[in-house]
Order: sequence, then C-alpha cells, then structure tokens
Amino acid sequence: MSTTAGTTELHSVLAFDGDCGFCQAAVRQMQFRARPRTKAVAWQTLPPELTQAHLERLDREVLLFDRGQVRCGGSPALAGFLGSSPSRRYRLLGRCLRLPPISLAAHAIYRTVAMNRHRVPGGTAACALPRTTG
Repeated sequence: MSTTAGTTELHSVLAFDGDCGFCQAAVRQMQFRARPRTKAVAWQTLPPELTQAHLERLDREVLLFDRGQVRCGGSPALAGFLGSSPSRRYRLLGRCLRLPPISLAAHAIYRTVAMNRHRVPGGTAACALPRTTG
C-alpha cells in the first residue's frame, strides 16, 4: 500500500474485521500456512476514502480490494487470498473454492461462520454481526 499526493494506491489487499478475535486468528493462520502474496489488513486501518462506501459489507464479510476497487467478498475473497500463495497446494485450493458445487458449499459455510463468529473460539461480543430489527 502506498500513498501518493493524497490518493491511495492499493494492490490486492484482503480487508478483514480487526475488532474480531476470530477473524484475526483465521487470517493469521492462513498467512502462516499459505504465505499469500496478497496483504491482509484490518479494514479499520485502511483509509476512509477506500472503506466508507463499503462499511456495511465490511461488517459482514472480508473484502478483497484490487487497486482500490472491491473485487469480491466472502468465500471468493478468501479463495483469492489463498490463490495468491506461492505454494501450489494453496493456489489449487483457491481455485477449487471457486468451482461449483464447491463454491456453493464454501459460500454456505462462510455465511454460517460469519453469522456465528462471536460463538466460535476466539470470538467475542465485538465479533457479532449487527442484527437488523424489524
């Protein structure tokens, strides 16, 4: 990430919830094992001009930014993150996570974990997704 004359140029960045212990631990494990080339950053530390338009999504899911634009979110973002690994095994895993029916299962698992991340090990009340009332 580099800043030039007030503009921020971002090349492939996975933005995750830095307030969620589970999210931090999950990203840390992926970084340790896969060593992806894509940088993972808590979205709260990114420039507001990048995140402001995506706050609702950032509360619900990881987002993969490429040159300041959202490329994808949720399980496809994790697939892209893993797919940037120098390890052939993790690049293959990233590709597989994008193939139907695996991508459908990955999406369902991601949604379930995201909705319950405050209940899993490492999760806290700060990890709970905002609930809509109505």
